[in-house]
Amino acid sequence: KVINLKRGLNIRLKGDAEKIFGTSIEADKVALKPTDFPGLSPKILVKAGQEVKAGEPIFFDKYNPEILFTAPTSGEVLAINRGERRKVLEIVIKADGKNESLDFIKADPQKLSREEIKEQLKNSGLWPFLKQRPYGTVAKPGSSPLHIFISGFDSAPLAPDYEFILKDQSGTFQTGINALSKLTDGKIHVGISPAQAGGFFSAIKNIEITQFSGPHPAGNVGIQIHHVNPINKGDIVWTISPQEVIYIGRLFETGKINFSKVIALAGSEVTSTKYFKVIHGTSLSGLLKKSTKQEIKERYISGNVLTGKQVDADDYLGFYDQQVTVIPEGDYFEFLGWAMP
Repeated sequence: KVINLKRGLNIRLKGDAEKIFGTSIEADKVALKPTDFPGLSPKILVKAGQEVKAGEPIFFDKYNPEILFTAPTSGEVLAINRGERRKVLEIVIKADGKNESLDFIKADPQKLSREEIKEQLKNSGLWPFLKQRPYGTVAKPGSSPLHIFISGFDSAPLAPDYEFILKDQSGTFQTGINALSKLTDGKIHVGISPAQAGGFFSAIKNIEITQFSGPHPAGNVGIQIHHVNPINKGDIVWTISPQEVIYIGRLFETGKINFSKVIALAGSEVTSTKYFKVIHGTSLSGLLKKSTKQEIKERYISGNVLTGKQVDADDYLGFYDQQVTVIPEGDYFEFLGWAMP
């Protein structure tokens, strides 16, 4: 099935990430930010100075206590930073480099029940990667989605290439899909671009593929839902990104949590745009150090230029972000530039 979209716009920016891997960045510090989750009221479960392992609960949602948010890596809880009115901004963990994980069930998802898979995802901290539409909030464990949607490409400016990121991981991805297929009575829909026909996703079973051609926002999962199966009143669908399906596959294959992911470092102010393997929620200081031109004032964005969040150079990667973008701040003005034809 092919859907051609005519509305939209591709913003042409310099600085696409080259399809090569940079030197792996060892995580010195990582952070979980409750502010990444709209409507969340966090209840903190750890204290500064406490030792934690990957997969160990850090906080949970007061209104949905069964949804746990767990440590991305092992180490020591360095700080719980708060803002105005003691609002929790981030929980910072100093990584010990061992990446030790709690033990979870190692099993074939196809031999487990729906409830067993739900419990595994909730206990390990992978549940928050499932987002529900409408509203784009963390999915409610008690609900049952009509379908699950995955966008297999990103059409935003300077976005990463999932075909490059996911190559050689088809087995793990298939395990993640098998687990997700147990969570819905409907289908798992995957949207791809015409350039991906016959690529990575063509070998995956238990999914239904739809091609989307046209300018941005063709790669947005919301656009794909609208054209494949529009949400009616009372309907709920879930969404998840391809790399997060890999997280789920690893969990069931190894019984361990492994939050390593590949992100793109892109933008016109980056001296050498590449892909980097990092730990989820990693500090950006190691990634950006000596990687940008520093000739003019720069803007650092966790995510893409349209929907990402402006951050400082020593901030942390957003929970759902797949790229870091560096562009000129744009606070310089040309004399009488407004009078040019």
